[in-house]
Amino acid sequence: MTAPCVKFCGLTSAEDLEAAAQAGASYAGFVFFPKSPRNLSLDAARALALVAPVGLAKVALVVDPDDAALDAILAQVPIDMIQLHGAEPPDRVAALRARHGLPVMKAVGIASAADLPKLATYEAVADQILVDAKPAAGADLPGGNGLAFEWRLIAGRDWVRPWMLAGGLTPDNVADAIRLTGAQQVDVSSGVEAAPGVKDAARMKAFVQAARGSAAA
Repeated sequence: MTAPCVKFCGLTSAEDLEAAAQAGASYAGFVFFPKSPRNLSLDAARALALVAPVGLAKVALVVDPDDAALDAILAQVPIDMIQLHGAEPPDRVAALRARHGLPVMKAVGIASAADLPKLATYEAVADQILVDAKPAAGADLPGGNGLAFEWRLIAGRDWVRPWMLAGGLTPDNVADAIRLTGAQQVDVSSGVEAAPGVKDAARMKAFVQAARGSAAA
């Protein structure tokens, strides 16, 4: 099994970026959602993107963005991929992909088997799928809540697109999650933090080591 790729989401400082690169991450996620403790202004995101180490794909996490908001982000911040983390319908995903010419990753929240058909729906229009835990009703944040879902729900699934596992992952459980689901990509935010929005370099390193260790197990 090939060593999984890791995405650290919600990075807020140059130190976070350096820690992500040194740990061996493949993706760096920037959050553009005011309710999140990891939210970045356009100026802050641009400054980070411009100093991101070579090899880190820069991902913009947005939640139900209108055209003007996303246009503004992409005009100022050099981004490699758009992550749609709201309730964007399939036609909106396809339209944004066509409008900006960037790969689009669509987050799909899973809580039960009833949510699984959405995976195929979005595989038809997105470049990648982020399989996350469905937030609780009334939650302020669509992700980054430290919640996991029942991983067995997607075990053995035949995927049409590249996909990434998210939701409640930590250095302690990521190896089990990978073995159970076969994930080749994993995403973590709160699971490597010392406090909301404050990444811990040691936990970031431990997360990547645990993910890679699963491939050798």
